Amino acid sequence: MWLIDKLAEQAIDKARREGQLDNLPGAGKPLVLEDDNQVPEPLRAGYRLLKNAGFLPPELEARKEYLALHELLETVAAPQQAELQRRLRQLELTLGERFSQLPAAAKQQLAAKKSG
Repeated sequence: MWLIDKLAEQAIDKARREGQLDNLPGAGKPLVLEDDNQVPEPLRAGYRLLKNAGFLPPELEARKEYLALHELLETVAAPQQAELQRRLRQLELTLGERFSQLPAAAKQQLAAKKSG
């Protein structure tokens, strides 16, 4: 173990003994880890800001709309289905183009979310 590791462990142990780590905000709750390793470093702060404000990247917004249209298509009458199916096909093409441009790791994450 490195000296810096030992010093850090000692400081943590001391803080624990003195109760400085008791009743911290978020204690007992799971950590929320952001997986933004696919986002270029200079853009991460901006993406995080937009995400926290409720905005989605265009490809995720399109996917969200696609899923909503797919659900809606099952409940509407025949005259409306043609227009919804046309919009659904457009979204499939858009998502297909964007999906083909994603790095392999991002494709795996999206596939896992879709199946999960």
